[in-house]
Amino acid sequence: MHPSRFSILAFISLAAWAQVPPQQQAAPPAAPAQQAKPVQEAKPDDAGAQIKVQSTEVIVPVTVTDSKDRFVSNLTAKDFKIFEDGKEQKIVYFSAEHNQPMVIGFLMDLSNASRLHWKTFQDAAMELVWNLLPGDRDSKMSGFLVTYATDAELAVDTTADSEKIVDRLRKVKPGGGAALYDAIYLACTRHSPVKGEPISPRRVLIVIGDGNDNSSKYTLDQVVEIAQRNQVTIYGVSTVAYGFTSEGEKNLTRLAEETGGRVEYPLQGVYSDVAGFLSQPSDEGNYAIKVGTGGYASQIAKGLFNAIAKIAGEMTTQYVIRYVPSGESDKAFHNIKVEVVDLPDVKVRVRKGYYAGNP
Repeated sequence: MHPSRFSILAFISLAAWAQVPPQQQAAPPAAPAQQAKPVQEAKPDDAGAQIKVQSTEVIVPVTVTDSKDRFVSNLTAKDFKIFEDGKEQKIVYFSAEHNQPMVIGFLMDLSNASRLHWKTFQDAAMELVWNLLPGDRDSKMSGFLVTYATDAELAVDTTADSEKIVDRLRKVKPGGGAALYDAIYLACTRHSPVKGEPISPRRVLIVIGDGNDNSSKYTLDQVVEIAQRNQVTIYGVSTVAYGFTSEGEKNLTRLAEETGGRVEYPLQGVYSDVAGFLSQPSDEGNYAIKVGTGGYASQIAKGLFNAIAKIAGEMTTQYVIRYVPSGESDKAFHNIKVEVVDLPDVKVRVRKGYYAGNP
């Protein structure tokens, strides 16, 4: 087992508990929402039970954070309202279970642009795999690896064995263009599915790259749609660093926002506390944090550690809401909005909507 796995997993578990606002930690569990037909709420003992879903049900993973970006994790069904195209819907199923079953696609950028910090993000990808696919007997996580440069490739098909993915990550090398959109399309449609997808387990993609694309056959609009149709949530670990920007940042942002995910920038704040680094890169006072020194390596490790913890923490601290759309509509795309009752300062992250019908 990788030596840092225990420390990061412990950090994530502690952080998820500690980030709940005090008033919510002390609050007793609330009763389920009162409706004409009671909401079905998942219980820890039901984790291995077969989940029955009507063909018309819409599944909506929801993340709630407070004003300091801490996870709010003690909410119940009565705390939520969900709307489709502006009309409130009846929640028929609600789950706040931690460590929900997921199939996670790791998308690794092998383009020329990733050469500068290749080893750093290669290590970050392996850490993500180790922590999200622990490989123990009780784990409900599976994953697969897609690499992309000029072309996209399903490098490792669906597996619960993290070492298969990590072994391949150790061997790949960067070089070529960037076919990010083709990689997302492939990840949404070509991996071997696990029984129950996309309901339980859910589908998640993590893009490790700068968001640029110069080689794909598909477009950004097309892959946003295919992700929404396949109920995929997309996260990003950006390789853009040190205050620089990339044209691909807006691509990662849109992919995440449209599907209910988020983007982390682990190397953007590395020098935020070092006065004059960018304006005076040879300043004697900054030697402690220069390339090749322990200070430099420590700052990078800290940024990556925090990014991994945030993404892993969010993925395992989400609520899941299901509802049956009321009324008939000829619209192809339906907008979704979720509100938290009586907590005005929280931020709710959810996919923007869904497409009616099959992909």
